[in-house]
Amino acid sequence: MKKIAVFASGNGSNFQAIHDAVESGKLRAEIKLLVCDKPGAFVIERARKAGVPVLEFSPKQYASKVEFETMLHEELQKNDVDYIVLAGYMRLIGSVLLKHYPERIINIHPSLLPAFPGVDAIGQAVATGVKVTGVTIHFVDEGMDTGPIIAQRAIDIQDGATKDEVAQKVHEIEHEFYPETLDKLFEGKR
Repeated sequence: MKKIAVFASGNGSNFQAIHDAVESGKLRAEIKLLVCDKPGAFVIERARKAGVPVLEFSPKQYASKVEFETMLHEELQKNDVDYIVLAGYMRLIGSVLLKHYPERIINIHPSLLPAFPGVDAIGQAVATGVKVTGVTIHFVDEGMDTGPIIAQRAIDIQDGATKDEVAQKVHEIEHEFYPETLDKLFEGKR
């Protein structure tokens, strides 16, 4: 069974979906740690309620990304973490973690990459008027949403759909698709 650390920065709905899938047996993994770079984010409350250990930190307390990623790597080693699972972690992963976890850092992004990388992908899709968007799960590399794609799932955008309506559909897919894809990956079935 793979041991994972979930990295999140905000509300934590994908963290919750991953946790629920672990609890129900749909995702054969163990969440060893929630890592949050935004002290006070709601995901911390979700993790504590679920009994998942929390590492919250403020990057501003460190002189550099290398310094805080070195601290994170030490914590991940202490917890025997096999994979880092990004779930709304709004920070680029740097060289320290990439070196120690090659093809073992996974991200979910609310578009069909390579379309609409970066922040506000759903807003970009709606503003551009595309008819199809979706969800991409990919390995993390040094770029912004540029790593090798593991899986994608498309959804249609109805004419006149608002950003909030599209976001709701995307999140519904994410909450099922991410744990399902992680389980396949961890079991060697991707």
